[in-house]
Amino acid sequence: MTILVTGGAGFIGSHTCVELLNSNHEIIVLDNYSNSNIESLNRVKRLTGKDFKVYEVDLLDKEKVEEVFKENSIEAVIHFAGLKAVGESVEKPIYYYQNNIMGTLILTELMQKYCVHNLVFSSSATVYGDPKEVPISEDSPLYATNPYGRTKLMIEEILRDLYVSNNNWSIASLRYFNPIGAHESGLIGEDPKGIPNNLMPYITHVATGKLTELNVFGNDYSTPDGTGVRDYIHVVDLAKGHIKSLGKVLSTKGIEAYNLGTGQGYSVLELVDAFEKASGQKIPYKIAPRRSGDIAECYADPAKAERELGWTTVKSLEEMCIDSWRWQKKNPDGYLTKAAYMSGH
Repeated sequence: MTILVTGGAGFIGSHTCVELLNSNHEIIVLDNYSNSNIESLNRVKRLTGKDFKVYEVDLLDKEKVEEVFKENSIEAVIHFAGLKAVGESVEKPIYYYQNNIMGTLILTELMQKYCVHNLVFSSSATVYGDPKEVPISEDSPLYATNPYGRTKLMIEEILRDLYVSNNNWSIASLRYFNPIGAHESGLIGEDPKGIPNNLMPYITHVATGKLTELNVFGNDYSTPDGTGVRDYIHVVDLAKGHIKSLGKVLSTKGIEAYNLGTGQGYSVLELVDAFEKASGQKIPYKIAPRRSGDIAECYADPAKAERELGWTTVKSLEEMCIDSWRWQKKNPDGYLTKAAYMSGH
């Protein structure tokens, strides 16, 4: 039996593939490479010494997705595939609703048809919107402030309805906070196309000189230094959360949501400071106006994941910064950098 990983070539997907293979799971990856690179999967194979099937398929192409189910004996699905840029979702809401929601509807319809009822879904802390209080627990009110977050919220609702209609389903919705870092080998990491939307790759691009300075959006929030506070989690800790969640869905029925975060909030300027210390690089920045949809602070109460999944984070903010910088230094052009791949670890 095999685990199907949709969006497995992406940042979190590729790190989760490493952990799945290291836990002796067989995997199949499905990806359309719209925001990823097949090179990440070549490196996953190299890191683990294991091979696996890869399908270049878009989830909206139902016939091709069905072929994957016909050709393989799939036991569970980890569903990462989806568009994820908040700003772009505000500009192109229909594109986001069609891609993220339709893709998931096609996937779950085929799972139902082929009697695959185990699903780990990649949700997001954006489903909490602008929280009234922090830390945020899973029973905090749900309210998204942008189309990207609403797609995640709507999919969670769809999955709840799915379980009500058929109690054979076993579903974990994982609400991620802010994944950063990279595999300690420096072989896989975050490789956004174009100008990064996320803070850490923006910082590392400034560190390498690709970008001249960091824009800090807003310094007038009600936080200790006025900049936004977020819960940064190492991507390897996050990937291990998927392994624990998979074990849970394979052994139970039902639907549960879990926060995957550290429970600790850091401001933008604290992250910049930590990165400067870890890398020895100065990060010039300027204060820019707040972005619409941004909130003051957002960090997790991860107690439920510890209690029910036996999962906790182990990597520090310093390790997140060191690993991000190692990846960027070895791969200044991301997965287009062949030299780092050829030179190994």
